[in-house]
Amino acid sequence: MIIEPRMRGFICLTAHPEGCAQNVKNQIAYVKSKGKVDGAKKVLVVGASTGFGLASRITSAFGCDAATIGVFFEKEPAAGKTATPGWYNSAAFENEATQAGIYAKSINGDAFSNEIKQQTIDLIKKDLGQVDLVIYSLASPVRMHPTTGVLHRSVLKPIGSTFTNKTVDFHTGNVSQVSIEPAHQDDIDNTVVVMGGEDWSIWMKALNDAGVLANDAMTIAYSYIGPEVTEAVYRKGTIGRAKDHLESTAFEITKQLESINCKAYVSVNKALVTQASSAIPVIPLYISLLYKIMKAKGLHEGCIEQIQRLFEKRIYNGNDIPLDDKGRIRIDDWEMQEDVQEKVAELWKIAETENLSEIGDLAGYKNDFLNLFGFGFEGVDYDADTNEMVMVKSINS
Repeated sequence: MIIEPRMRGFICLTAHPEGCAQNVKNQIAYVKSKGKVDGAKKVLVVGASTGFGLASRITSAFGCDAATIGVFFEKEPAAGKTATPGWYNSAAFENEATQAGIYAKSINGDAFSNEIKQQTIDLIKKDLGQVDLVIYSLASPVRMHPTTGVLHRSVLKPIGSTFTNKTVDFHTGNVSQVSIEPAHQDDIDNTVVVMGGEDWSIWMKALNDAGVLANDAMTIAYSYIGPEVTEAVYRKGTIGRAKDHLESTAFEITKQLESINCKAYVSVNKALVTQASSAIPVIPLYISLLYKIMKAKGLHEGCIEQIQRLFEKRIYNGNDIPLDDKGRIRIDDWEMQEDVQEKVAELWKIAETENLSEIGDLAGYKNDFLNLFGFGFEGVDYDADTNEMVMVKSINS
């Protein structure tokens, strides 16, 4: 079939398998260009199919020569209907890893569930014995609690008062005002249940109880802080409460796993174009301005550049891991440089529909958004008939 991007609001309903494969190949090439990192050798990535999770799996495999197990929840293709991009990403990753002689297997299902945790433990026992790094990069708007059976939904809302500020429709470039009503307490509670640290902690306890965590293992989850202009709707909003919980959970996990000297960390990463961030008011405008500035300064990084730097310069640097005053790893340091943020604040004040294409990088935003779904890559013939029925070998074999 001829596969073209079909948009509905902030979602692309199609994904291109060859484009997704090219995305994976590009990330692998970048990691290889940076040389080897003396790091983990057996890695579990929970949330492994897109974004930082995919970048973590690629960096582990092709930067550290690590065997990887990836857990994700993606939709398979059907005749005449494409899979989700994470499915195609994972298929491509497994193909590339297999060709390179690197172990890679995947599990598709609800990572919040006890069943998928047990399936993962069984696979580790069978094939790897133990893992020495666990990346927790789960991003989901909903969570079925494995104990209560209650379905919790997260929301992106401010806390305390209505939030009003600028935003942009990145499809049209139209800058407008948006207002978001404040969250109720149950909104906050549900968001923390979905996006906080509880499931991360459950994963680590289950892995340890099963004996599949190696001595001196490490686990890392990803977070975001961001600038003052977004904090009311992000860091000081419902999602910020969830991130606070995630970050505090790192200390709890480290304490719980003292017997095997397993350390848990949260890495605070840079703002990037994702499906989730595209739907958050204010964030697309901020990212558009940020990209323009960071590219001009030679500081811009995508997922793979950040995670490769995280591995090489932070967690496997041969010395102690540098942490901020709250015990977090900061790979958002270039984004949060004073000169960068001062320029963002300056441009924010004057940003409007008429000048955004000049003062911001809306074209770069749109391209990155299309890239998420396998579109817009050089070397891919998007006019050619493409087989949508691409399978993940370790799942479909």
